Amino acid sequence: MNAVWIAAALLTAGFVGWPVTALVFRLARTIDDKADAAAGAGRDSEDDPAADVTVDSPAPAGSCAGSPAAGDSANTVNGDITVDAGSAAAEPGGEASATRILRGGAIIGVLERLAVCLAILAGQPVAIAYVVAIKGLGRFAELKETPVAAERFIIGTLASMLWAAGVAAFTKVVLLA
Repeated sequence: MNAVWIAAALLTAGFVGWPVTALVFRLARTIDDKADAAAGAGRDSEDDPAADVTVDSPAPAGSCAGSPAAGDSANTVNGDITVDAGSAAAEPGGEASATRILRGGAIIGVLERLAVCLAILAGQPVAIAYVVAIKGLGRFAELKETPVAAERFIIGTLASMLWAAGVAAFTKVVLLA
């Protein structure tokens, strides 16, 4: 029976953690938007280095809601943060070229939550430090260049790890006791 609870805990930590982390991102964006509105309506988000590039600009009339307008330097593609690649030339489709940052975050998040949950269930919480170190080293170059990516990385990592640790602790204390 313990194997069933452990498998359920791993599945819950790994896969249910994604919507939880997405909810935390949405909450963080809402808080940032309210803070920006209170700080000054006259400030232009394009000039603000702390502006979240995950917030899409409103689509101009006549354009598709899911496609960015030509010339947008900040956008998302399939949930990945994108930044202007530095090229002024537009691609044949009429969209400005963009470089994705923090690619593979959803897959890395699932693996991270599985590792954290497994480490706690196995009684090896020190292994969590290895997970954080590997993840940080793997993303260091992107995080150093893009402050918004660093903020998103920290929020996602903390939300993800707290969820996995909570699921593992609940399983270990309540279900496996």
